[in-house]
Amino acid sequence: MKNPRVLTEGALMLAIFTVLLLLALYVPLIGTLAFFVLPLPLILFSSKYSLLNSFYVLIGSLGLSFLFGGLIALPVAFMVATTGVVIGWCVKAKVDKMRLFMASSLTLVINIVIGFVFSILLFNVNIIEDSLAESKAAYYSLLEKLGQEPDKRLVESLENSIDLIQTLMPTLFLGIAVVLALLFMLINFPIMKRLGRDVPVFKPFREWKLPKSILWYYLLTLVLSMILQPEKGTYAYTALLNVLYVLQTLMAVQGLSFLYFFAHIKGWSKGILVLITIISFPLLYLVRILGIIDLGFDLRQRLQRKS
Repeated sequence: MKNPRVLTEGALMLAIFTVLLLLALYVPLIGTLAFFVLPLPLILFSSKYSLLNSFYVLIGSLGLSFLFGGLIALPVAFMVATTGVVIGWCVKAKVDKMRLFMASSLTLVINIVIGFVFSILLFNVNIIEDSLAESKAAYYSLLEKLGQEPDKRLVESLENSIDLIQTLMPTLFLGIAVVLALLFMLINFPIMKRLGRDVPVFKPFREWKLPKSILWYYLLTLVLSMILQPEKGTYAYTALLNVLYVLQTLMAVQGLSFLYFFAHIKGWSKGILVLITIISFPLLYLVRILGIIDLGFDLRQRLQRKS
């Protein structure tokens, strides 16, 4: 950081990061947009300069966040700044976009888990359980105001849903991380391109294809869940259920990707693609089966040969 140009640019990026962070924390509506642009200063800096210099800027961003935003700003700053450095380093190393996406998702999920654990250890606050308890209390309060008794079936369904959400917390964290990473890339990469920076591009969605090993993992998880039949609440039950949900989601993505591929082969319009996407959500079970068949029997190659 002895180079004056690096120092100047680093200071500028820190100033922009701090302003965006304060907007994200304290200004409604605009703050939401500011949050998704928040990694940009770190991405721009780390995609241009060394990892060591990026680390110095990361430390500086945490110091300024604490100085101007207080303790509440630190977890947000740490999560976004580390993700920004990872994305920027991947851009500089010319890593393909899928690996960059996986690296940023992994960084985010680690940060989310660390933040969740620290909130419990330091502040004795479990965000998930507290939110579920508030939702449950609001439901009973609404029924009381309406002068109705809680229906046993609805109460049982609500309790089961709460138990399922608590069991699937690891999958929930992973899902949040993946969505955040995708939004960070979708929003910040076009801005980087406008600024004249080279950024990797995704293959078209119709060309997305999972490794065949994912299918074997999925089948193995299904077999294990049927053989072991672990009791609800045990570690084995939680682990198998979370792995199963993640793999089922991947199979659904594979199936939807195949539908896009099929639409491309047939020359269907974008309007039909939008309709296919909307219809696929209530029919995820069928889309997942289609993904399994495509992965196992290579339907795309068969279609390409015929066409």
